[in-house]
Order: sequence, then structure tokens, then C-alpha cells
Amino acid sequence: MKCLHNICFVFCLITAQVVYAETCTDEVADLSKCLMKAQKGDAEAQYNLGWIYRQGKLVSQDYRKAVEWYEKAALKGHAQAQTWFGVMYELGWGVMGDNKVAAHWYRKGADQNDQLAQLRLASLYRQGKGVVKNIKEAERWYLRSASHDGDYIYAKKMIQEMYTEKESDWPSTSHLIK
Repeated sequence: MKCLHNICFVFCLITAQVVYAETCTDEVADLSKCLMKAQKGDAEAQYNLGWIYRQGKLVSQDYRKAVEWYEKAALKGHAQAQTWFGVMYELGWGVMGDNKVAAHWYRKGADQNDQLAQLRLASLYRQGKGVVKNIKEAERWYLRSASHDGDYIYAKKMIQEMYTEKESDWPSTSHLIK
């Protein structure tokens, strides 16, 4: 079961890259413009540089630099940067892995309606990683994640799996699953 969760998590990250794939550059000239904007404090450019360094696009892949840029944008309230900053902590990419820190940043992104943050936060609540295990909170965040346009199939699958498991404190809300 744990292996299935990890496989689904990686699948969701790959899927999310399509959602988050917009960078401030497709060409080297744009990279320097992006860097200048980021250094001046532009949160979107900072987020984009984090993405570029994480992916290794136009630069050598460098998780530590990705974390630096994600953190700058996250501290400015950029929801996607908060989410990916959390991912970096959850996976231990460029930082020492820490689910508690990941949950903190997922919460910030989730509160701003970031779908991936909601999905990851639900997973942490379900597993009790970095937070106290709480099935009702897991349900709440899975349902919020699944309610977006272009629903995450994984979120719906996890909700259905939780119903099938008949976890002890699970409320009867099967009418919410489509």
C-alpha cells in the first residue's frame, strides 16, 4: 500500500508539472531577465527560477538553488512556491527532509486554494506525517482538491479508498463522490 501511495505521489508531481510548467523563460536571454526580476523581489520570477533549477532547464539541476528561490517567493505569499517549497521538504530535495515543515507550507498553499498543496496536505493528515493523523482533515483536503476544475483523479481515488477501508471515524459522505 505504501508503495502505491509513493507511485501515485510521483504521478501527481509529474501531472502537476503540466499545471506549473510556465516559466519565465524558454530562451537563455529570458533567463537573465527573469534573474533580474527575481533579484528585485518579483515573487513570480523567484518561483519560476525555483522551477527552472528544480527541473534543470537551461541550467544544471540544483535543488539547493531551487529551494532558495522557492523560499523567497513562498515568504512573499506565492501559493505555488509555498507548495513546491513544501514538496522539497517532504522529499528532502536540497534540504533535510521534514514533514512538519512540509505540512506548514502545504497549509499555506492549500489555504490559497492551491490544488497540489491540498492534495499533499490531505495525504499527510491521512498518514499522520508531520501532523497528527486526522481522517476528517484528510477528507476535507481531499474533497477540496478534487473539487477543482480538472479534478485530480488521485484525490477521488484516495477518498474512495478511504471509504472502502471503513476507517473508524469516517463520516458517511459517499454522496460527495462522483
